[in-house]
Amino acid sequence: MTKNLTVRLPDEIAADTEALARVEGKSLNETVQQALIEAVARRRNDPEFKARLTRIIEEDRELLERLAR
Repeated sequence: MTKNLTVRLPDEIAADTEALARVEGKSLNETVQQALIEAVARRRNDPEFKARLTRIIEEDRELLERLAR
């Protein structure tokens, strides 16, 4: 399953991304997709990100439990 997503980029970033895709012989879609995969992987390995994520999960759990009462 895939999801279509519209992203607005500043002209310079869009041009750089298009150039990167051309140099690598990939589509713009493949290039953006790979960049997002790499960004998610970096976050998953970042202890500070994990700590913030855990805090948000706990906050959301408390809110959902309150709403369920």
